[in-house]
Amino acid sequence: MCGIVAYLGDKDAYPILINGLKRLEYRGYDSAGVALLNGGDLTIFKCQGKVSDLEAHVNGRSTKGSVGMGHTRWATHGPPNDVNAHPHQSTSGDLALIHNGIIENYAPIKAELSQRGHTFRSETDTEVLVHLIDDIQRTEGVDLPEAVRLALESVVGAYAIVVMDRKSPDLLVAARKSSPLVIGIGENEHFLASDATPIVEHTKNVVYLEDGEMAVIDRHSGLKIRNVKNQDKTPFIHELEMHLEALEKGGYDHFMLKEIHEQPRSVRDSMRGRLNLAKGEVMLGGVKDYEQKLVNAKRILILGCGTSWHAGLVGEYLFEDLARIPVEVEYASEFRYRNPIVNEDDIVIAISQSGETADTLAAIELAKGRGATIIGICNVVGSSIARVTHAGSYTHAGPEIGVASTKAFTAQVTVLTLMALMIGQKKGTIGGSNFHRLLNELEAIPDKVQKVLQTEAQIRYIADIYKDATNALYLGRGYSFPVALEGALKLKEIRLHPCGRIPRRRDEAWSYRLDR
Repeated sequence: MCGIVAYLGDKDAYPILINGLKRLEYRGYDSAGVALLNGGDLTIFKCQGKVSDLEAHVNGRSTKGSVGMGHTRWATHGPPNDVNAHPHQSTSGDLALIHNGIIENYAPIKAELSQRGHTFRSETDTEVLVHLIDDIQRTEGVDLPEAVRLALESVVGAYAIVVMDRKSPDLLVAARKSSPLVIGIGENEHFLASDATPIVEHTKNVVYLEDGEMAVIDRHSGLKIRNVKNQDKTPFIHELEMHLEALEKGGYDHFMLKEIHEQPRSVRDSMRGRLNLAKGEVMLGGVKDYEQKLVNAKRILILGCGTSWHAGLVGEYLFEDLARIPVEVEYASEFRYRNPIVNEDDIVIAISQSGETADTLAAIELAKGRGATIIGICNVVGSSIARVTHAGSYTHAGPEIGVASTKAFTAQVTVLTLMALMIGQKKGTIGGSNFHRLLNELEAIPDKVQKVLQTEAQIRYIADIYKDATNALYLGRGYSFPVALEGALKLKEIRLHPCGRIPRRRDEAWSYRLDR
């Protein structure tokens, strides 16, 4: 759940980095840091704790520089502390690097570099990578982009990285594999981030790096993209649909409460333009070219993790009941690590809120490689899953920052319902009168959800009664079974603090779970 933000432009980088890191706090983290380049001077500040602790650590020190990068770390290799926090430096002190992901073969690389005289300060795999880049740059006599490219040919694992060199103060180099990285393009400035939330207040124009691609951002020549085989690629610029106000709490005490109350809108938006009562039809434009394949499907495989898996379980009931198609729902992280039977006439529906779930992406590639047709259901326009699937539908739930998924789940179920109704109508497995009844019931759901939310006082009263319970049993049958599973997952995720306060962001909830 680490977060990345970087900047190169004409403005002071530090305020942009700090505000960007605050936007990424929902991802969960245990330490934070920034690196700043001012001419040939490279300054790094980092510490265990929150972004506010980093601000206190930096307070009163010079933060000059119009090039910089920031990071929030979720500990993997080595415990949370100041030394293991990112950014990490090379032995020479020239390079600084931030990294999301895991370098699986870091140990043999570290052993070889140690024999070559490199000294490591941290326990992280990330420091190994920056030392490797530095070693290649010095021994091969190549520039930073080429050193990064050659280093990445040697590593195994997942990464989104940003690197800078105090000898090249007008340059940022970034790369990704199985971990998202987005580039914002402004007026004489560029931004990098692990998702679009730190970028949206600065620019709407973004480029999503694909797996195996590198970005070289130069103050004078702008953005260039190449792959690890050193082939130039043409950037495709997307326009963000996200709005800054969607990232604010909007008067609610915390994001989770805001997102609970956004459900009538997110369900309605997920149906907008797709459900036509007057014509008595469901139209999903994103899958129109694959409608007949869906209708003729002999089996549907649904892939997802966590909340998306639970939505998929609801989808199993929907497709089997309404469209009379056999369905199997697979946990993506298990599907990818076995030898599943996938046929060329199978339809695979991959569900992900972010569109960047690594296990789901890997499962998609496996199924795609065996000839299946892949349909995506995700929330983020331009995300990896949206790009690698054959077709799909967006949920239009808006940014989700709260601890436990709420509107994402109900929006996913809404899209699955529309899809099942569309297929059932075209197959003739739903009678005309029954079909119209179901459309009317579906169209009425946002208003019904709104009525439920109007009982907030009673809900709070009940919650107060049970907030100190040490265990809970969730029961459900039929469609309610996966809903019960999702409810149990929410309780596990939230894990109320001893004072009974709901954590306001993901980082508070997850850190509390670990402390317990």
